Amino acid sequence: MGEQRASVRTLVSVPDVTLLGAAEIRAIADDLALRPSKAFGQNFVIDPNTVRRIVRVAQVEPGTCVVEVGPGLGSLTLGLLDAGACVLALEIDERLANQLKPTVLRHAPKVAGQLHVRQVDALRLAEADVTTWSPPPTALIANLPYNVAVPILLHLLALLPSLQACLVMVQKEVAERLSAPAGSRTYGAPSVKLQWYGSCEYAGEISRQVFWPVPNVDSALVRLSRTPPPPCRAKREQVFAVIDRAFMQRRKTLRASLAGLFGDTGTCAAVLRAAQIEPERRPETLRVSDFARIADALADRIA
Repeated sequence: MGEQRASVRTLVSVPDVTLLGAAEIRAIADDLALRPSKAFGQNFVIDPNTVRRIVRVAQVEPGTCVVEVGPGLGSLTLGLLDAGACVLALEIDERLANQLKPTVLRHAPKVAGQLHVRQVDALRLAEADVTTWSPPPTALIANLPYNVAVPILLHLLALLPSLQACLVMVQKEVAERLSAPAGSRTYGAPSVKLQWYGSCEYAGEISRQVFWPVPNVDSALVRLSRTPPPPCRAKREQVFAVIDRAFMQRRKTLRASLAGLFGDTGTCAAVLRAAQIEPERRPETLRVSDFARIADALADRIA
């Protein structure tokens, strides 16, 4: 009987990757004498099932090249590696950036070579920084720092045209705004700007209890699929400038909120009608293609 039990034990396989739970997260933090930083938006996922869910919703396939912003202590990083992804991790905190590789070597030694770490502020990345990334990432999957989530998302979409899909965890209210349809109460400038890059959808809520420390806000997932921008002659920056100007006074009509761009309300109304936009409409009723036509009209007027 003892020999039979021994033979059974030899059949038990050891996984290539072991995900982090609460005990492992706290042990790593203790080794680093780490106190989570509010300034860096550090709330670490301590639930392996949540990591598996994020990877599943992101539809990560073996060989996918993923850029992860704010990997923290490595919870999601390990989940991505377990799915066969190649991960480029961007971490602003030097201690965490230096710790990530040893953590992966301990918990995923067979796939540690698929991880590349950069100690960098994602918001400060420039085109010169990313031209050497090979292969270029095709997916952004991250638990973004909540205080700068929208700027990071828009910056990386502009900087990395190779990104074809994004799945990011953000504050629930931000997720609702990013995925809001035109005409809704939560629709705003970020909603419209994301339309420039693709179609966005709300992809589910995340419990507060899966984080350490437990945050004071609810979290949710947002998924974006890249699509071509609307046809227009104006540059993206010009379209975004019109969007920002319109939503600075979102309760006003376009005739009033955009008057400063065209000189006066009368001229603004005439230009809007020429762009097939009713001047009495409010900005939250327009899609990005509408703003693109307004930007074209403005560019034509300046030229």
